[in-house]
Amino acid sequence: MAEPILLKIPTYDPRETLFRRLETAPREHAEALLATYEILQSLHDQGVLEVIKGALGSSEKVLQILIDAGNTPEVIRGIRNVIVILKILNGIEPELLEGLARGIPKGIAEAKRARTVGFFKVLARLFNRNTLRVLTVLTSVLDSLGKCLTPRKLGSRPRG
Repeated sequence: MAEPILLKIPTYDPRETLFRRLETAPREHAEALLATYEILQSLHDQGVLEVIKGALGSSEKVLQILIDAGNTPEVIRGIRNVIVILKILNGIEPELLEGLARGIPKGIAEAKRARTVGFFKVLARLFNRNTLRVLTVLTSVLDSLGKCLTPRKLGSRPRG
């Protein structure tokens, strides 16, 4: 009678493959390993590793301190303000901001160069087409801001 053939498949140990790679790593990556050792030694000499080790050991306490510090009305309001400012900046065309970045230093330099300017010269500049364009934008922004400051309660009237 026929006997069954025993098939023995060797078990695969992924750790064995990793161990072989680890054995050849110093030869293949000697320069990188030396640089890493130097960085580690420098971090150790400066006490950075001790700080990291302490932070990892008390990570829950550090996290709780950060949460407590960040859970104040001032921090929450500050984060909201940053988000609003980012929304504002997102709504402005980059060309306009570039013009502003070029115009401010140019205007300051012009003002420094100019001698005492008379009232009528300033008034004439105020009615210049470009100045009027900027004043229109500024007054529109101020108008919109004023509408946001108006009390919203029924029966109350804005002052002024």
